[in-house]
Amino acid sequence: MNLNKLKKLTGDASFRNFYRGKKNIFVYCKKNKKSNLLVYDAINKILIRKKILAPRLISQNYKHNYIEIEDFGDLTIFKKFKKKTINKKIYYKKILDLLIKMKNIKVKNQKTFLKTNYKIPEYTSKILLRESNLFLDWYLPKYIKGTKKRILKTKLKNIFKKLLNNISYKKKVFVHRDFHVSNIMITKKGLGLIDSQDAVYGNIAYDLASLIDDVRLKTNRRIKKFIFDEFIKRNKNLNFHEFKRDFEILSVLRNLKIIGIFTRLSVRDNKSAYLKLIPYAWELIDNRIVNNPLFNDLNYLLSKNFGKKIRKSYEN
Repeated sequence: MNLNKLKKLTGDASFRNFYRGKKNIFVYCKKNKKSNLLVYDAINKILIRKKILAPRLISQNYKHNYIEIEDFGDLTIFKKFKKKTINKKIYYKKILDLLIKMKNIKVKNQKTFLKTNYKIPEYTSKILLRESNLFLDWYLPKYIKGTKKRILKTKLKNIFKKLLNNISYKKKVFVHRDFHVSNIMITKKGLGLIDSQDAVYGNIAYDLASLIDDVRLKTNRRIKKFIFDEFIKRNKNLNFHEFKRDFEILSVLRNLKIIGIFTRLSVRDNKSAYLKLIPYAWELIDNRIVNNPLFNDLNYLLSKNFGKKIRKSYEN
């Protein structure tokens, strides 16, 4: 298969390239191809077994770094929401149906197309901390130098640890890990889920935080509250205050991680398109930490060291 003869599609932040054939999509990936090809299909197989729409594998040529998968088209929920007349609440209810269906997945092992066994990893506090530290390793050094940088990194790392120690829900559920409207497709069969290769077993609030505090889509407080309240209605066994605390902690740490990732993409991979999303990531963080006693220490250090001018540096 000569991929150069196919139409190349707009990619994502990963090392993958996508090409549209006559009927299907070809996914090419040379770097990190185990995660982006082999594991991606393994997770999709789990989703499909649980009656969740995910791209089916058509063929694979792992040796030559590509797989062929089902084509879900181009219409994401994100694109749909660009129309001002759309009733977002109707779609969010359907998205929550999908999310809850996903949360009921219990499968942890799946045979890959190479006949190896893949076990979905656990999203531990150690991993969450390591991801949060991407903010410290990539974004912080752009603005804080010398001894001050070392001291601030230590202080923030300790705050991150303290916040993670406040997480209440220890039981692990299936977590997509990048659950937002750009990864949910509208197909003839219903809502389809893509970009699932990073799935883990983790906190029940994580995917909801990805959906509500999505850096790619600006939503008002009313919509955010609606989605959160709808989720609570459908999960009556949750302790509201404990769940909300987990949600807020994970949202804040996730968006700090995202700021770090977007900075790394620019510095290391020469992908600067995501920098324009950083100001909104800061806004999302502020929405959760300002006037919230849980985040007093974090709010103080972030406000003191990353003022409005820094936070809006990439704003259009």
